[in-house]
Amino acid sequence: MPTRTARPAATPLQKSVIDAWRAVPSAIIADQLNGRGHADARIRPIRPFAPGASLVGSAVTAWCEPADYGPVHHAIALAQPGDVLVVAAGGRRDAAMIGELLGGAARLKGIAGVVVDGAVRDVGTLAQWTDFPVFTRWITPRGPSSMEQGSVNEPVVFGDVIVSPLDLVVADDDGIVFVPHALAQRALDSCLARVEAEKRWEAALAKGATTLETFAVPEPMEV
Repeated sequence: MPTRTARPAATPLQKSVIDAWRAVPSAIIADQLNGRGHADARIRPIRPFAPGASLVGSAVTAWCEPADYGPVHHAIALAQPGDVLVVAAGGRRDAAMIGELLGGAARLKGIAGVVVDGAVRDVGTLAQWTDFPVFTRWITPRGPSSMEQGSVNEPVVFGDVIVSPLDLVVADDDGIVFVPHALAQRALDSCLARVEAEKRWEAALAKGATTLETFAVPEPMEV
């Protein structure tokens, strides 16, 4: 069966909203979403980010069946500059879903980066691209063997999280968090407020305050 491609029903997030999320680390988002949006911690960036940098953009989802990377080709074709490819390959290590050639094509198109719940290859090259972050569960030299199955822009399960097309992706050295499209605007204010709170806590600690005082830790029970 040929790769299926769908048209998302939601309206893409405004660029101003996406850009505002760049100020929010993945750790704060994971906490504010009460642990519901962060992907399996074993999916890691292939190189550390520069200080303060992150991968932020709207999700273009690609569901890949075993050893088939057709959806990745179609996802690259459909993605817009600034989007993030979300490749759900079931956590498999049998074949790389993206490498230097497809990664290079996505990078030249202006796609912000790619996260893969599966494997990638050509990491010696991919790791040199500071403007194209790549996250993966596995690294393998073995490539795919078909390109005519799977789907693009349908809901997927990525690292134990359900991700829909146009959901917000925020990824940094701590991991990957997905913000549902419907929450992207509403959750932003609380996340930005937490960023400011952490700045105040950091300043208080730098002046000598204790963590007990700063975080209002309840009194212990003496025994």
